[in-house]
Amino acid sequence: MAVSGFEGFEKRLELQFTSNNHSVNPIGLRQLDFQSLEQILHKVQCTVVSALGNHHFDSYVLSESSLFVYPTKIIIKTCGTTQLLKSVQPFIIHAENLNLRLIAIRYTRGSFIFPLAQPHPHTSFHEEVVYLKNNIPQYLCYKKASVIPSKLTSHSWHVFSAGIAEFSDDVPYTVEVCMTDLDQTLARKFFRHPNDGKNADSAGKEMTQISGINRINPNAKICDFAFDPCGYSMNGIDGDRYSTIHVTPEDGFSYASFECVGSIYNDDVAEMVKKAVKVFGAGTVSVATTSASHVTCMRIKGAIEKLGMKSRSCSMDEFPAAGTVVFQTFKKRDDN
Repeated sequence: MAVSGFEGFEKRLELQFTSNNHSVNPIGLRQLDFQSLEQILHKVQCTVVSALGNHHFDSYVLSESSLFVYPTKIIIKTCGTTQLLKSVQPFIIHAENLNLRLIAIRYTRGSFIFPLAQPHPHTSFHEEVVYLKNNIPQYLCYKKASVIPSKLTSHSWHVFSAGIAEFSDDVPYTVEVCMTDLDQTLARKFFRHPNDGKNADSAGKEMTQISGINRINPNAKICDFAFDPCGYSMNGIDGDRYSTIHVTPEDGFSYASFECVGSIYNDDVAEMVKKAVKVFGAGTVSVATTSASHVTCMRIKGAIEKLGMKSRSCSMDEFPAAGTVVFQTFKKRDDN
């Protein structure tokens, strides 16, 4: 917890592995037992509060955001003052014990609201990059670190990627949405009522319903959790695709995030982003789309503008191991 308030902006880490002997185990990383995951999360300074899985992957709602475990991929994002990058080495070691080798890594985050509250190794992006380079294999030769600025706001997007090969455009793309200055009336839906008689799961389900989060992707199976006295997290599972939402509703540093994945074979992501943004009525919205075509970014832009928001900035950068990252920012039209 920061002195001024809770840090909503998440740090996100994605690790991609492959089999060492070319015989891919269909379960792969999902063989990691719960105790091993808990030990890794203890280093990060968070815990599992709820879980859900299907044939494709396992999903965990954390005390500070989310963890997704696929047979050859791990995605973990945490907020607050967690030390996310301390999970890199443990995940690599556990994967090696399962005969899996790291072939790509991507770390992303926005600009912290309370940067001075962040502990090592997150006191600066430079420190994070140095830490990453010191804790990943040297054979990941396609490395790049960059801060993608927003031209008209103070918010920037930080990206580090590394891999054994250049990016292939046939992989799913990731959309990360960060929302600040939430509409106070909408944000109040994520506060618990004192002595409401509900547990975290039932209160979370109620928040999912009354906020309209359940309508963002009606096909998704949702695992939700309400924190006390306020705050909310959910993971959605739709086949091999995930989505996730995290809410810090306190006035003065309110924040919500939405993340999902898509592919060139479906075009429903822009509509999902529009629905997610509408849930929170944020004053400022930033969207980072990784490894996506410009068509996808334009669809997202058009969808958000239909909500009465104005595009204020669009910047992009190329990463050898991750592809194109497009960073867009939007503000309410009535804001100066």
